[in-house]
Parts: sequence; structure tokens; C-alpha cells
Amino acid sequence: MTQTVVVDPITRIEGHLRIEAETDAEGRITQASSAGTMVRGIEIILRGRDPRDAWAFAQRICGVCTLVHGIASVRAVEDALKYEIPANAQLIRNLMIAAQYVHDHVMHFYHLHALDWVDVVSALKADPKATSQLAQMVSPSYPRSSPGYFADVQKKVKTFVEGGQLGIFANGYWGHPAYKLPPEANLMALAHYLDALTWQRDVAKLHTIFGGKNPHPNFVVGGVPCAISVHPEHKGHGKGPHYRGGEAATSLNMVGLQNVKNIIEQMRTFVDQVYVPDTLAIAGFYKDWGKQGEGVGNFMTYGDFPEKGMSDPSSYLIPSGVILNRDLSTIHPVDLHDENQIQEYVSHSWYKYSGGKDKGLHPYAGETEFNYTGPKPPYEHLDTAKDYSWLKSPRWKGKAMEVGPLARVLMLYAKGHEPTKELVGMTLKKLDIPVPALFSTLGRTAARTLETKIIADAMMTWYDNLIANIKAGDVRTFNETKWDPSSWPAVAKGAGFMEAPRGALAHWVVIKDGKIDNYQAVVPSTWNAGPRDSQGQDGPYEAALKGHKLHDPKQPIEILRTIHSFDPCIACAVHVTNPDGEELVKVKIK
Repeated sequence: MTQTVVVDPITRIEGHLRIEAETDAEGRITQASSAGTMVRGIEIILRGRDPRDAWAFAQRICGVCTLVHGIASVRAVEDALKYEIPANAQLIRNLMIAAQYVHDHVMHFYHLHALDWVDVVSALKADPKATSQLAQMVSPSYPRSSPGYFADVQKKVKTFVEGGQLGIFANGYWGHPAYKLPPEANLMALAHYLDALTWQRDVAKLHTIFGGKNPHPNFVVGGVPCAISVHPEHKGHGKGPHYRGGEAATSLNMVGLQNVKNIIEQMRTFVDQVYVPDTLAIAGFYKDWGKQGEGVGNFMTYGDFPEKGMSDPSSYLIPSGVILNRDLSTIHPVDLHDENQIQEYVSHSWYKYSGGKDKGLHPYAGETEFNYTGPKPPYEHLDTAKDYSWLKSPRWKGKAMEVGPLARVLMLYAKGHEPTKELVGMTLKKLDIPVPALFSTLGRTAARTLETKIIADAMMTWYDNLIANIKAGDVRTFNETKWDPSSWPAVAKGAGFMEAPRGALAHWVVIKDGKIDNYQAVVPSTWNAGPRDSQGQDGPYEAALKGHKLHDPKQPIEILRTIHSFDPCIACAVHVTNPDGEELVKVKIK
């Protein structure tokens, strides 16, 4: 019997996502629809504001990827004003973005995605001694692998279960036959889940050192807000206890920089000793997932981590480009300013376009006008033949694109990046799977782990370059030359882009007479989770779910595995109204 399986909300993500999957008589998904069920309107709030302030508002688009929208925003304004930033500022931004990657990917794997593969309740059956032996075989250098340690973890979980609830491990499909790990592997992964909670508390400090706080560290158009001090700390001059010979005591000094180095080393250690080994160990039990969950087969990156500034794409660690139909031999160029390349469609979205719903708009001319036509909650099903999502449908030259870790690893691999080729080759050999297995749910999850190591290793190079600049006497972190609006043109357009942990992110700004005239953000989860377009093309989520066979429609773990492999962030992807589409908040600009 055919049926429609509804998963709403998809859990363990930021924001609200609904999946409606139509299945055939054998329980196989024939059509899936991805619906973002929340809406905001940051783009509207930004109109009329000072573009130098945009980052502080745009950064609140998301609370998970805490800095990426701030980076994209300042880059958009800098691009519009042709505003170059100092080398030290670029290195500091690289370090902050990279820290977001490492922190975010580890958190995603252990706390959002691992529970799709790890059966928490099964861990209660494990032998702690055998678990210790397994852990030492998987990662001989990781110290937290004694039988006593695993026995303590097992006791903690047992307390949850005997208390009648699983606390942070509630609402899982424990005991589902799709789980394949032996009890000892489940206990090992569960212990590392708890280790990662402690680890992330410490590594988040890097953002506070450079940006003053976390989440949502501070930024500034023209550089970074942290001054660099090379003078020893002392008080005096009658100017208060936090004065240091003309420089504020909050300036970044060598003590802070040493702390940054320590955090980078801590990040790399956990990635090398825990994250990478765990991914490979768990993947070995799920190699069949290397044959499903592909998606649209098109991949896009904007590029990021410049060595010589955003104006020199050849210096990016992650190159930009498009891969079509899994063809790694040809890389197509991406131009964010070309209004014929990137466009957003609203054919199946709850928005209006002045030129009609089937028209695509480049973000410079983008429109954000709400038009909710869906059913009144509570409802059983959406009308997926009409409008069914608050997400728009971005397209590159009319084609749906997957963005994110898999796109980046494929781009690096196709471009011949040696560390990537070595890591991918090692992974394929260890798992005994072919290259096409990369285009899958398993490949997407593995790619996130591999790029984490690539980026964590690169952090030390950027740190060393920053220290070398300081020792050579270069302590500049801000360029003041274009700060005054009187130096700006009457009209300016800019696109600020970056590779956020979840994929290609860009903000577009139009500045007129010193104020924001239009502002649009097209985010990774809009690319991946957007609905079908006017041509009937599925978005990547929708395409990736086709062909999945559900063992139990009431426990659709297969859907969760593939959707979570993208690491959804729906709060970023939607644009405050009530169910009737009425405006809840009006912000007046003085």
C-alpha cells in the first residue's frame, strides 16, 4: 500500500524542517518534499540601515553557525566599497572561520548525527574491558580508553534508563534493526559523545579571544576589532587600571596568542585521535550507505580561506567552482555578480515576486514579500503540488546544486589538492569502497570529517604567519581609509561570500546614499533544502531521499540519516509573520 510518511519536525537540527515522503507498496520513497515551516525577515529589517552595522543584525540569522553571517556581511560591504583589509585581519578571520568549522563539525557528528548510527541503549550490554580493547585498536594514542572509564560511562547511561528517561538521549529509535554496531562500538561512541561536550567548551574560547565573545563574536568592516599589542602589560599613566602605554589592556597580546595556539593544538588532537578514527570505525559497519542518498549530482563551492585576500581566488585553500553530473574532470567557474548565474525561484514557496512566481531573481534584485497560502495549522499534509515551503529555490544557471562538505572535498580532490587526495584515498582503501561511494549519505558524512582535519591542520600555518607578521613589526588589524561614508560612491553593490560549515554562503547588498537599499542572503540550507522549482527539479534533500526503503514508516531512521548527513540549519534558510501571513514586527529606521 502506498502512503505518505511525514517527519515534522526533523529533530537534532537548528530550525523547523518538515519532510513528506511518498512511498510505494514496498515502502520505497518515490517522491519527497522538503518544507521549511518557519519564517523571519532579517533582509527586511536591514533595509535603510548603515551597511557598517549590517553584520551585527545578519549574524543573528543563526545561533549555531555563530560567526558565518557576520563574515559574509562584512565581506559584502567590503566588496561593494572595494575595501581591502590588512593581512593580519585576513589571517585572524581565517582562524575564526576555521575554528567554527572544527567546532561545528565535531558537534554535528557526535551530538546531531552519530545517534542515527549509534544505539545508546545497546551500549548497556557492552563489556567495558572489550570496549577498552576496541578503543585502543581504533585509536591507540587517545588516553581516555581504560575499562574503568567505559564502565563509568555505562553506569551514567544506565542511571538515565532506570530512571525511566534517557535525558539528552531521549526520542531515539533505539533497537531499530537498522543499527548495526556491536554493543562495544556503541559504548565507545557514546563515551566520545560525552568527551566532545567537554572539549567543545574549551575550543569555543578562540572566538572570545579574537572577537570578544561567543556565540556571535564581534566584527568590523575593514578588518577585525581586536588590536594587537606587543608591549608587556603594565598599569599607570593615570588613565585607569586597564591602560597599557597608550593601548587598551583588552588588546591581543602574546599571552592571548599562546592561548590561541594551545586551542588549535587541542582541536587537532581531538580530530586526529577521536573524530577521524570514530568516523572510519563506524562507517565500516554501514558501507551499504555508500550506495544511497546521492542527491542532484551537482556540486558548488564559492571558495574560502584566502592567503592573499578575497580579491585573489588563486590563494584560496578551498577553490570555487561547479561540478556537474559528478564529472570531476571539468570545473565550471562561479560568478556571484553575474545576474544570469545565481537566481532564486519561488514557484513552490510562500513568497510573491512582482514579476510572477515562475521568474528567477538574482539577489541584487531579490524580493522578500511573504505570501502564505498553505493550510491552517494543525494540518495533516501540505499541498506539495502548489506552494509548500518558506524556503526559496536557488539555482545556478537553472540547475539545483548541493553545497557543503562533500562539495568542498570533491572540489579539492578534483583540483588535485594533495592532502585531500591522500585522505580520500586512505578512506576509500580502509573501507574498501569505490570512488562513486563518495556521492552518497556515507560519503557526505565522511567528507565532513576529512575536511575537518584539512582545515584544523591549516590553522597552524595561518597562526604561524600571523606570529611572523607581528615579529616583523606588522600589527595592523584595521584599515580606516574607507570607513567614512563621505568616501563612498552614491550607489554600490557587493557580494560577500564564504564557505560556511554547511556550505556556500553569500550575502548581497545594494547601498544607496550611504544606506542599505536591498539585502539578500542565500544560505547553504536554502541551496540544499529548497523545494522544487518551476521546472519540477527537486532540491538536493528531495532528490537524495528518493529510492530509500523504509523498514518502519513509524520510525523513519533512513530519512533522518540522509537529511542529517547534510547538517541542516533551517533557521538560516528561512526569512516574523503569524499563520495568516500578517506582519508581527515592524522596525522603524530613525
